[in-house]
Amino acid sequence: MGIEKIIFYVFAALSVYGALMVITVRNPVKAALYLVFTFFASAGVWILLEAEFLAIVLVLVYVGAVMVLFLFVVMMLDINLAQLRAGFVRYLPVGVAVAVAFAVMLIMLVGGDWFGGFAPPPPSPAEVSNTRELGRLLYTVYVYPFEIAAVILLVAIVAAIALTLRRRSGVKYQTPGQQIAVRRQDRIRMIDMPSEERK
Repeated sequence: MGIEKIIFYVFAALSVYGALMVITVRNPVKAALYLVFTFFASAGVWILLEAEFLAIVLVLVYVGAVMVLFLFVVMMLDINLAQLRAGFVRYLPVGVAVAVAFAVMLIMLVGGDWFGGFAPPPPSPAEVSNTRELGRLLYTVYVYPFEIAAVILLVAIVAAIALTLRRRSGVKYQTPGQQIAVRRQDRIRMIDMPSEERK
């Protein structure tokens, strides 16, 4: 067994451990931190597959931006932990069935030959850039799925904003139209006062 296989199995085991801890730990902040741990282990697997750009994007985008947002939301919300635990036990059979279905689909898709051991990709020439090849594939072969995914993400963002936007009474709002239409005479009053002489 070579050093690449050993490193792959270490990162794979860390990824599986972190993913299991995300769904089994009771504290939501710890679950988010375990998800960060899982992202780092997955980035290690990407580096082994010679996809350095994807590994850096995974760390910068998900760990640096998305997980910080998750932690901010989780720590700002008042989450009822007892209700979360009750929901975990209630939906455990559904989660196990979905996990088994995903595992079966992955085995059918990838095939049994790949699960016997880690098969590293053939070495690429030094002049080949992973970023250039990824961009070429995204904007030529996979341009329509890429655009569809972008539209779906845009719809999700708009839906999240629409669901969380609530009008509350007692809150002062600014109207940009009134601010633009204001005149100097409405805001500034000139007062003519005689000056005082100091003695």
